[in-house]
Amino acid sequence: MGIFDKIKEKLSHEFIDIIEWLDYSDDTIVHRFERYQNEIKNNAQLVVREGQTAVFINEGQLADVFTAGTYTLNTQNLPILTTLKGWKYGFDSPFKAEVYFVNTHLFTDEKWGTKNPITLNDDRFGLVEIRAFGTYAFKISDAGKFVVEIVGTDNNFTNFEINEHLKSLIATRFTDTVGEANLPIELYAANTTELSETCQEVMQPEFQSVGISLEKFYIENVSMPEDLKKEIFEYSRIDKLDLDKLTKFKTAKAIEAAALNEGGTAGAGMGMGMGFVLAQQMGGMMSPQMGGQAATAPQAGMMPPPMPQAVQYFYAANGAQAGPVGMEQLRALFANRTINKDSLVWKQGMDNWAALNSVEELKPFLGGNTPPPLPA
Repeated sequence: MGIFDKIKEKLSHEFIDIIEWLDYSDDTIVHRFERYQNEIKNNAQLVVREGQTAVFINEGQLADVFTAGTYTLNTQNLPILTTLKGWKYGFDSPFKAEVYFVNTHLFTDEKWGTKNPITLNDDRFGLVEIRAFGTYAFKISDAGKFVVEIVGTDNNFTNFEINEHLKSLIATRFTDTVGEANLPIELYAANTTELSETCQEVMQPEFQSVGISLEKFYIENVSMPEDLKKEIFEYSRIDKLDLDKLTKFKTAKAIEAAALNEGGTAGAGMGMGMGFVLAQQMGGMMSPQMGGQAATAPQAGMMPPPMPQAVQYFYAANGAQAGPVGMEQLRALFANRTINKDSLVWKQGMDNWAALNSVEELKPFLGGNTPPPLPA
């Protein structure tokens, strides 16, 4: 081999390019490989590492895409670029093309949140506002589409840049999803797993349209105003209560309060009624122990008639049947406004339910105990 052949061989090896990208950052998604005037020599070496994809762009058009591996760049492995350049019989001179390295590893723990409250219409509480935040994970699934649709001519495209776009997309689709779910307001916070899965399914097609795969999506918290929380807690407690037991409890408390009110007519009646009951109970306990006339007052063949049974009423409250209760209990219910003059009542012997103010013996509840005028 002559001296000139050796010089030519040496120079040819010196001119062979090595195109590679060593990524030392965690936030760079796309890096453009910089060359003087974007010139690449024939038979240049392209090195694509795991977690990378190399994308060739020719005059704004997507050309060839390379996954992990080492390649010698020529017409055999640059079919699209060869077609775009019109290389029919190969080439010897440098060619121009932009090379973008795309980071395809998984980007995790990305934050998202609603900048403004989301207004929802709840059947029980009306218009309410909620906020939400969480995390998501994504990776580039179609490097060529991502470079063309999102990156453009940016020579160093970072995680921050794409996150601003993705967070806006997530907030918009999250708002649409929770609005269409039409769940009771308290169930949004209780069903974050199911809601997260639904949101991911809804958002996935839009992510894929620009070459991104939404790998994970989590709703960590759904918050609402404190006054609304208190209303929901109170409503849930009432919803779990047995209304019949609650009514009886309130009746007993009303009777107790009325008995302590010595100045009131209802209180006097209650006190007397309770006194009679107490006297009867005490008499029953003392009779077996007493001798003499009191114990032997009933003579043979002179049994007293049975005690008349107190009238018991059923009543309607909050759309539900309650009772039975006695007359004085019914009066107490009327006094504490559990029932009113239009409430329906029924007792044994009545054909149908009737409003309280239409039952003759209950009309004294309504007041107006003025006697009729004297006869002329």
